[in-house]
Amino acid sequence: MGALLKAKVRGIYSTALTKLLLDNDFEIVQPSLTTKKRFGLPENPVPPDLQIKDRYGLQGVRVLGASEAVDIFQSVLHLSFEDALTRKWQVSVDGIYKGSIVESDEHTVYVDIGNGITGRLPKPEIANVNEKQVTALVERKRIGAKQPVLTTKLKIVGNYAILAQNSKVGVSLRIRDSDKRIELYALGKKLAPDGWGIIWRESSTNQLRETLENEIATLDKKVKILNEKALDARSPALLLEGLYSMDVEFPSVSKRQLDKLRACSAQTLDMHHFYKSCGGRVSAALEMAEKLLERGQDSSEVEELFKEEIMHEFPNAGSLVNVEHIKLSGYVLDLGQATIESINNEQIKYSRIMRSNGVYDGLGVRKEAGDKAISETKTGEWCITTKYFSKDGEWKGTYINLNTPVEVYPKTLRYIDLEVDVCIKPDGTIEVLDMEKLEKSLEKGSISKTLFEIVKEKAKEIREVVA
Repeated sequence: MGALLKAKVRGIYSTALTKLLLDNDFEIVQPSLTTKKRFGLPENPVPPDLQIKDRYGLQGVRVLGASEAVDIFQSVLHLSFEDALTRKWQVSVDGIYKGSIVESDEHTVYVDIGNGITGRLPKPEIANVNEKQVTALVERKRIGAKQPVLTTKLKIVGNYAILAQNSKVGVSLRIRDSDKRIELYALGKKLAPDGWGIIWRESSTNQLRETLENEIATLDKKVKILNEKALDARSPALLLEGLYSMDVEFPSVSKRQLDKLRACSAQTLDMHHFYKSCGGRVSAALEMAEKLLERGQDSSEVEELFKEEIMHEFPNAGSLVNVEHIKLSGYVLDLGQATIESINNEQIKYSRIMRSNGVYDGLGVRKEAGDKAISETKTGEWCITTKYFSKDGEWKGTYINLNTPVEVYPKTLRYIDLEVDVCIKPDGTIEVLDMEKLEKSLEKGSISKTLFEIVKEKAKEIREVVA
């Protein structure tokens, strides 16, 4: 049996994900003080194979790691959380590619690096504008972008050091001990391969000299491999693999399942991860409430106090909210403001006024400014039913959108569009649309087989009910 894969976890999902990772034979490294206490973990300063931290907006996590570790974690997520979405970037972060130059403009050279991906390289980095090929590194800027940012300033990244082509020896500014800096400078000058400089990372500080020498020897082997491949490879080609990035989204069902995992090792109020993802006052109130639980206060009393504290933060009938319609790709389609018509523990009803002309996709009916859309869903329901009316009240058709259950945030209604729709046209014709888009997401590994089957069955059920 091989060594355990190592993971470093930070953020609002860290306790739940630490539990999940431990249950699936990962080793937790560089644990926070809280994680060490909750799981009885020792200090473990070794470098991770996988780094996990909060996404901006707190709706999931961003993952960066070795290809195997990312792939295994992706499988674990899909087996554990039925509605979790995983978007793995097909570009190797810090990877070095031999690319074909396809076009350029005043500032940028566009480079085909394979798999239908074109990167952006600053034009000043190309010495000869007539070059057909270029060797370039994928930078850590704009990870996940459709067009990765490239540079010809090559680097090979290790755990404790970075080899930088045509560079001098450097030491991380985070290493403040002057004696250690002098020692690392001297070692770097001694070990640097021809044409490459060594930049010592902060993690090199407490390592044995032998460990650092072994690291440079390993990186030097990669230099030789890079040079050999660069001569023989036909572009586009990946010459030297780096890390891989994955964006993970946790919709409502996943957050509930994460709550259960967290509750195994920490006092956890119902809907903990939803409230944490609200941020602001709601998140702060949750922290206070859970501290009371830790002190032994009655859970029902704490929950009642907490809900009283936050109730005014959330919308009610008459409130204006934004509607965030998230595509499986991660693209956020802002449907604009809606008015809450009614809201309770069972049902959400809201309306929108159309601001522009166009066509209602799937219905084949003209959309006109002033039309009214009335949407309804139930708590925990996997669809939203939207009826469209002209400003004179004439029904134009109904659109039943398959989606993750709607989450009601203080100023936003949020859900993930699962691509499939059931349309009821004005003449009574019923049509199921875009199942093939969901199939493509399954093939790409973005969604689980379980989620695919849930949506497929729900579409069939709706079709039968409305027929």
